[in-house]
Order: sequence, then structure tokens, then C-alpha cells
Amino acid sequence: MGITNTAIRSEPPESVTGLLVAAQSGQGDAWNRIYGALYPDLHRIARAQLRRRQHGGLSATSLVSESWLRLSGAEFAVENRRHFTALIARAMRFVLMDEVRREMAEKRGEGAHALALDERIDGAQSDVLSEMLAIDHALERLSRLDPRLARLVEMRYFAGLDEDEIAFALGVTERTLRRDWRKARAFLVTQLGDGVADAAIAP
Repeated sequence: MGITNTAIRSEPPESVTGLLVAAQSGQGDAWNRIYGALYPDLHRIARAQLRRRQHGGLSATSLVSESWLRLSGAEFAVENRRHFTALIARAMRFVLMDEVRREMAEKRGEGAHALALDERIDGAQSDVLSEMLAIDHALERLSRLDPRLARLVEMRYFAGLDEDEIAFALGVTERTLRRDWRKARAFLVTQLGDGVADAAIAP
């Protein structure tokens, strides 16, 4: 974690904000230019995510490509670059979780019972796949209680953004972000225990 992703925190040479306006006004090549502007930083995020997992069929390139395809195929209106950052984080989460579920199904074999996500998972005895499944499930619950806290954890754990990037994406101050970290951790501890909760929000 703690990736320095300057394309998300500050404007690249060709403004992503301006390109978003152009894309939503119907300029056909604007999305390709946005992809080109953000690709190096998205690739760094993807590499960090795959290093943490240490296995799996996705490459960094395929994770970025699949996340972008998932995002480009969705119906949405982008309010601003902050909003777009959150959408990228969510798309990467969905792609990673699809891959994790596929790997778990292969590991258990056809006809095996699904992982009991409601069970309390101790960080010392869970592997990376079950940890990711547990955090994803907890985030679904958290999003119903406090969507901003869920986005915060999603950006940290699934997209690998650092504190400055998350504060920028959410449009909050550092003080507010620290307060939100405490709330998010408290919720995750009740759902997952200390070990997995800390893995979800650790720098």
C-alpha cells in the first residue's frame, strides 16, 4: 500500500478533468486519451495488488484492462475527477473479487459449499483469498450504513491509494479522514477481528 499515484492526486500534462468533460460531451477519442494519461499509475496500483496476493491468474496489465472495460461498459455520469477516481477503485475491486471467487471455486472443486463469509475470520489463520472475500462482504454491509466509510476502505484496500489520494478523492480534510479511519476500523473489527481489519486499512 502507500502507492504514490500522482496522476490521481494532481493533473497530468493533459488534464483528466478536461478530458472527462470532453468525453461526456461526445468526443469519441477522449476516453482513450484518459486511459493513456492514467495507465502508468493504474499499472503501478495493479502491480501492488498482485504482489500482495502472490498468486492468481491475473497480470497487472490484464487487471488494468479488465477494470477499464468494466468501467467503460457501465452507465454513469462522472461528476468530476474525484468521482472518477472512486469509480476506478470500484471497478478494480469488482474485477479482483470475480477472480478471487473463480480461484476459490477451483480450489474447492465443483459442487463444494461456498465459503461461510459470516464466520469471524482470524487474520492469523486465513489465507489471502478468504481475507479478500471477508473484507468485500464486510464492505457491502458497511456501505449500507455509511457509504463514505465503505469507499474509503475500498480505495485503500482494493485500489491501493494513499491517504492524500483518498482525502482528495473524497473531498475531505486530513482531520476528517483520520476520524473516518477510526470509524471504519471499529466497524471492521466487529465484523472481522483485529488482524483482518488492520490489513484492510494499513498503509
